Amino acid sequence: MNLSPILFRASVLLVLCFLTLSAGAADFTHYVNPFVGTGKTGNTFPGALVPWGMVSVSPHNDLKAPSGYKYGAPYIYGFGQTHLSGADCPELGNVMLMATTGSVEPLLEKRKSEYDSESASPGFYQVNLKTFGITAEMTATTRVGVARFVFPVRKGDANILIDLGHRLTDDPATITSFESHIKVNNSQEVEGYSQSGDFCSSYAGNKETIYFVAQFSKPATVMGTWKESKLDGGMEQTGCDVGAFFSFSTATVEPIMVKVGISYVSVENARLNLTTEVQEWDFDKVRSDAKKSWQEELARINVTDTNEEKLKIFYTALYHMMMEPNVFSDVNGEYQGMARSGVKTATDYTRYSVFSMWNTYRNLHPFLALFYPERELDMVKSLTEMAKEGGWMPRFEVAGNDTQVMVADPAVPVIVDTYLQGVQNFDADTAYQALVKSLTPQDNSIYGGLKSLLRYGYIPKNDHSGDRLWGTVSMSLEYAYDYWCLAQMAQEMNKDDDYKKYIHLSGVYRNLYDPATGFLRPKNQDGSWFNPFDPLTTNGDENWNGSGGPGYVEGGAWQYLFDVPQDIDGLRMLLGGDSVFVNRLQECFDKGHYDATNEPDINWSYLFDEIPHESWRTQKQVRAIMNQDYGNGPEGLPGNDDGGTLSAWYVWSALGFYPVCPGSNRYEIGSPLFKLVQIEINKSFYPGGMLTLKTINNSDRNGYIRSVLMNGEDFKSDHFEHDALVNGKTIVFNMDSEPPHKPAEPVLAPKP
Repeated sequence: MNLSPILFRASVLLVLCFLTLSAGAADFTHYVNPFVGTGKTGNTFPGALVPWGMVSVSPHNDLKAPSGYKYGAPYIYGFGQTHLSGADCPELGNVMLMATTGSVEPLLEKRKSEYDSESASPGFYQVNLKTFGITAEMTATTRVGVARFVFPVRKGDANILIDLGHRLTDDPATITSFESHIKVNNSQEVEGYSQSGDFCSSYAGNKETIYFVAQFSKPATVMGTWKESKLDGGMEQTGCDVGAFFSFSTATVEPIMVKVGISYVSVENARLNLTTEVQEWDFDKVRSDAKKSWQEELARINVTDTNEEKLKIFYTALYHMMMEPNVFSDVNGEYQGMARSGVKTATDYTRYSVFSMWNTYRNLHPFLALFYPERELDMVKSLTEMAKEGGWMPRFEVAGNDTQVMVADPAVPVIVDTYLQGVQNFDADTAYQALVKSLTPQDNSIYGGLKSLLRYGYIPKNDHSGDRLWGTVSMSLEYAYDYWCLAQMAQEMNKDDDYKKYIHLSGVYRNLYDPATGFLRPKNQDGSWFNPFDPLTTNGDENWNGSGGPGYVEGGAWQYLFDVPQDIDGLRMLLGGDSVFVNRLQECFDKGHYDATNEPDINWSYLFDEIPHESWRTQKQVRAIMNQDYGNGPEGLPGNDDGGTLSAWYVWSALGFYPVCPGSNRYEIGSPLFKLVQIEINKSFYPGGMLTLKTINNSDRNGYIRSVLMNGEDFKSDHFEHDALVNGKTIVFNMDSEPPHKPAEPVLAPKP
């Protein structure tokens, strides 16, 4: 049997991988399905990247999709080098490569391709471009994308195109607001830059410039450029729609590789990133190294179980948690400073970007601080430097710009939780002062509503302060939690006066409770309740569908009823005591008010733990959500992954505990899925070695916890403390089909 050189090398690579893995740990990358979440509204992408990589090389089959990809869309338009994962709005997608045969077509619709034979694994993506008979393969390093296009026999018209005009956007009209530049240096190299921006807003005014250098493994026979969809014989173009083409002659099954170095600083840095990270023309080595990097990170959490489907859901979720925030600094440490403050250098850390914190503060960052603290430390250092450079802590940062998407100050719980977990080797004083500044009423366009909050004890629905507001109830609740978090950091830093001030402000949520309706609802300046009020309404606060009911953000009164993680005891008493609290919470699940895709109620299933003898309800609901809302297919996520937030919910829940209130160092116990989990605790940050989680008698039917042993002793609490987890404990869950504390059904007297 004769194999082509590519197939032979691939076969050797697979054999070597098998031999390596058979001699050591399990291949955890085998369980990852990058197509999970690419269907429905998950907004993930299947392309190639390494953990937390700057570059992600992924197909574009829908240029209005947030990640550029929707499972099942009929045509591929190209392969972008940068992407967001699980976002709600399109952004990035810059420097799109495409391979064609025949005449060069600058018009997008004339060079799209039908496709089949798609496959993906961590660090690798491939597809057959049916229209042109080309096999396209993608892999990546941290800052370099590597493509291999296998062409059929062609005489001078095997083409590779570099398209700078078609970035990801839901409003193609905005393309004229962004400039690109391309320059063909020689028959094997092209360079330039591509602008994008305006994430989730056509009026935000944010722009980022992505510089690139692309090199080809073979000299082109013909090169050229285009501008505004018209071919040009020149070697350099500037405009909103520009690109370049390289045409080759190819023999039977001949591959042509393209290496694309990316930088947010300069073309020179893009070239430096390229030459530093990928020196040779060895696609299989880059792919193998990418797989090794994923294996190393995934293997920190070693799960043993016989249910392969659940292992795939788990490790795919863990994979999605390692996409953002992503590396932003170049190999020389340089990066683009916050708010166009100029080029800076990260001297003792790696700079990160893409902080979707209104989502990720709830579970992703607490997870990284506990299990990947070296990454979380650099992320907190990045946020601290952003505050220095831009003057404020960002709310939702993308490529050095604060998009100001969502509400309140989600950087507060991120930094406070990290600090209180013990990851403190950053400029904590500067970070603390930046958080104080962001929660102090000032004339700024970022943290609106604070003046009114301090004046009225809530943000009125008919607020006239002039601040930019969205969801006054939601903002009031979020600020209350932010103040509580800041109080915890103040207490840890012995700032007693600050602690007293901020802990008092953390209770302002009580001013929005209406005993007549039993909801936290919008209020007017004069203290009257805003009307009309419908707790089921989830539209109307903004002029777009799903914006939230009047006074709420992306939800309504039901979705925010329990959004007081810092004071569940106080909320319980406000609602009328334990039984009322449990009944209202259970009603949310029974009547469909709980939304597994919505951040404010994402932790509701764990709130039953707060009531004695009701934790069985948490175990029941958590198991139900894992089984019903998560899967191993394109629709395997219940909604937008939001930078790994929904994936993080699953990973925490599968382990058996969850951080309901980041900043408390407390984890509510749920219903663990697996027979054995061994987690490496980083000894550079924490004292422990291995956290071991075992279950006995666990199955789909046995989702209730009969008892818990910690290091062989009975454990009676419904939650774990942080110190226990980082000291390398062995925790054993004894599972059962019935909860030990579930009230017995009433026994009916026999009929006479």
